[in-house]
Amino acid sequence: MLSLNASRAARLTARGSSLAKARSLPPQKTAVLNRTLFTIVQQGHEGWRLSLGRNPHKLEPGLRLMIPLYHSYQDVDMREMSVNIKDLAGFTSDNVPVLVSGSLFFRVRDSYHACFAVDNFQGNVANIGTSAMRSVIGHFAYDEVIGDRNRINVKLHEVIGGSITKWGVDCTRFEVQNFQPSNREVEKQLELQMAAERDRRKKILDTQALINVAEGHKQRVILESEGELQSQLNNAAGQKQKLIIESEGFLEAAKNEGKALARQVEILALSLAKPSSEPTNDDKAKALNALLELRRLEQLKAIADGSGNSTYFFGDSKGTGRGSYDVDNVERWKRSLSEKSIAYSDAPSHKQPQTETDATALTSDMIQRYE
Repeated sequence: MLSLNASRAARLTARGSSLAKARSLPPQKTAVLNRTLFTIVQQGHEGWRLSLGRNPHKLEPGLRLMIPLYHSYQDVDMREMSVNIKDLAGFTSDNVPVLVSGSLFFRVRDSYHACFAVDNFQGNVANIGTSAMRSVIGHFAYDEVIGDRNRINVKLHEVIGGSITKWGVDCTRFEVQNFQPSNREVEKQLELQMAAERDRRKKILDTQALINVAEGHKQRVILESEGELQSQLNNAAGQKQKLIIESEGFLEAAKNEGKALARQVEILALSLAKPSSEPTNDDKAKALNALLELRRLEQLKAIADGSGNSTYFFGDSKGTGRGSYDVDNVERWKRSLSEKSIAYSDAPSHKQPQTETDATALTSDMIQRYE
């Protein structure tokens, strides 16, 4: 009885020690041979079945035949997948050490090439994404990465997509999630550099503001001078137009005066002519001389009536065109003319000239007496 218990205890002790050793050893993967005649291809997946390692056949989602030992099977996930790349060390184009983290999104386009053109396409896509990220970051400065990550994402998408497309895999997009300097010392230097850059930009903006003020003053002076020039041009144009209009008025007045004088000459010449006959050139010349003489006398009267004149000189032909004796005769003739006019006005109505023809005849009679 005692020996039976001892042997049982020994077996239990050995079993416990073996279990302890098994627990202390790292877990090992064991290949389990799935001996079944059917397999299930999940929705969103594609499978490839090989017969003795050759003749690949595509399997769509659903229940499919699978003969053990004769068939082998590879499953491909056709859905969009992502690979996370964390804390990748790199250098920017201005030699700033940085740590970059991002996510690469891809999708299998051709499951055949994903299975047979590359071994473990997911791991290779992750490797391509890592090397492409480090390479693309080296083409951008630190400020460019901070200010425009979309440009980096587009560049990574182009580089990675061109590398993995031959595996039947398309890169849908790449997103840079985190970007920072690799150590605190570099971060301090970047802060100082950013402060200096802000100060430089401030000075540039101040200088630009002064330039804008000076440019505005310049434009104001130019516009004022142009306005003054235009004003002077307008005044000159107005003065020119005024002179033109005045000269046209003077010309029209002179024409009217000439017509009036011609009419007077015609009336006087008609009165000097013989009855029922046209006036001759001699009659017209006499009429014109008479009118000119009247105009000269009017001018001399205006000169005599002036307040600033005290002495008068008469030449042979410069002042009145006649000698002093003739001037005295003209004055006597004017007085006699005025006296006769008064006498006619005092005479009875039947002796006064009744028509313009009678007055003209009287005037011509006086002129002939003077002649």
